[in-house]
Amino acid sequence: MAGSTLPRRAFGRTLRNHRIRAGKGQSAAGLHIETSPQSVSRMEDGRKIKISTAQIRDLLDFYGIPNPSTERDEVLGLWEEVKQHDLIAKSQGTTKGWWRSYSDQLDAHFDHYLDLEAAANRLTSHQLSLIPGLLQTAGYRRALIEAAELGLSAVNIERRLEFAARRQTRLDAHDFWLDVLLSEAVLRHHPGGPAVMAEQLRRLVEESDRANISLRVIPFSATVNSGLVFQSFALLEFPPLAGRLVEPPVVYVEGYEGALYLEQSDVIVRHRRAIASLERVALTETASRDLVCRIAKEYTA
Repeated sequence: MAGSTLPRRAFGRTLRNHRIRAGKGQSAAGLHIETSPQSVSRMEDGRKIKISTAQIRDLLDFYGIPNPSTERDEVLGLWEEVKQHDLIAKSQGTTKGWWRSYSDQLDAHFDHYLDLEAAANRLTSHQLSLIPGLLQTAGYRRALIEAAELGLSAVNIERRLEFAARRQTRLDAHDFWLDVLLSEAVLRHHPGGPAVMAEQLRRLVEESDRANISLRVIPFSATVNSGLVFQSFALLEFPPLAGRLVEPPVVYVEGYEGALYLEQSDVIVRHRRAIASLERVALTETASRDLVCRIAKEYTA
């Protein structure tokens, strides 16, 4: 699955908006530039496809975007940013994310998520049952892997643990913030046994001392609020593109058989309200660390 970058996502979204305003379908657009509707869909989703500048100009003509015009210049300017980004990535040998060497160990939908996580500058994670992957210890992760896939070879388990450790280096970036809202239930489950969970909770406390990580727990005693009826999700937010365009956030909802990527403005608003509602009933960061420490001691008693 080809990668997605902020310039490419902005380019695709802008083209989609022009197509919709022109009343054209993806099939008609694909037929006009001699490509498939699936390719048009992937391009509008911010995925990489083989397409020429001439084909893009033809699309703009098809959508009724006059030449010259500010709208046309904006699209072609974004396309130049996409090409420039690709050239830089190619010269640095980074046209593919590092995680693609682990593609045989990842669910198909997760490749796109990792593209988004690498581009995001803030991630808010609301979890009802599990520690977020960016904060999991090897022992905790191993227990989840072994529970999810019985009979997985030792080699593949180690590769997945290696992948998880490399992914966690995202936390070292100076421009990345992680806000975690955990149900107290997450702390009470103990995959791998008490010793594994004690180590995991101590890791949570250590990581929460980082300036770019906020950890807050929603205790069992919290009053019912709108946030509590939402399932686990992650809200990814992105830095401005070229200082002028704002890349819309994405809500990521993962399930055992797949995942949803939600970008509709009303969905984003509802999830932001859920986060605000959860924050109102969550313990403070200090009280959350104290609770995590107390529970960790219970596992070692």
